[in-house]
Amino acid sequence: MTAVPPPPRTPARVRDAARTQAEILDVATEEFARIGYTGARVDEIAARTRTTKRMIYYYFGGKEQLFTAVLERAYSEIRGLEQQLDVEHLDPVAAIRRLAELTFDHHQAHPDFIRLVSIENIHDAEHMLASPTLSKLNTPAIDITARILEAGRAEGVFTGGIDAVDLHLMISSFCFFRVANRHTFCALFGRDMLDPGLRDRYRTMLGDMVVSYLTEGTRKE
Repeated sequence: MTAVPPPPRTPARVRDAARTQAEILDVATEEFARIGYTGARVDEIAARTRTTKRMIYYYFGGKEQLFTAVLERAYSEIRGLEQQLDVEHLDPVAAIRRLAELTFDHHQAHPDFIRLVSIENIHDAEHMLASPTLSKLNTPAIDITARILEAGRAEGVFTGGIDAVDLHLMISSFCFFRVANRHTFCALFGRDMLDPGLRDRYRTMLGDMVVSYLTEGTRKE
């Protein structure tokens, strides 16, 4: 008797698998951000989803791979937003200010992202270093910044010699510190950096700081 081949995967089953994986990543993001890589438990993540520990291992391979997948998705979100930035139709000053504001808005809206990055630093970026996906994700972000810098230099509005990675560091540092150090800064200085009343002030401050750095030496006395 001829063996009957298994039925093809239906679109509904594919959608269900994608939905299940997304749910696992949502819960895993919360758990890893809340209690860290070491403290998080796959059993707890499974209990909070409509799946089992066995299925988590089936989809992701294990806790280490699950954490890496969480990092990959978190970084892909911010990198996706950066790539959507229409820098070609903005003058360089407006484009770099918009890029800084995009990072500012994203980091404030995603405190779990900040916690995940902090946790990965505690682990010496071992998961990121093992992920070929993450290294590819970050290259376009630097390319976008470099294109803006090149356009600004060509128009004579940006000074030369400024490195795209250094500028990325400058923008990220301000945005990251504001979220990551919110509570300690408030305890020391009595100022909540995420106070809604201060949001526009700090957002403008970041843009002014970046533009001032880039235009230093090009301004006529």
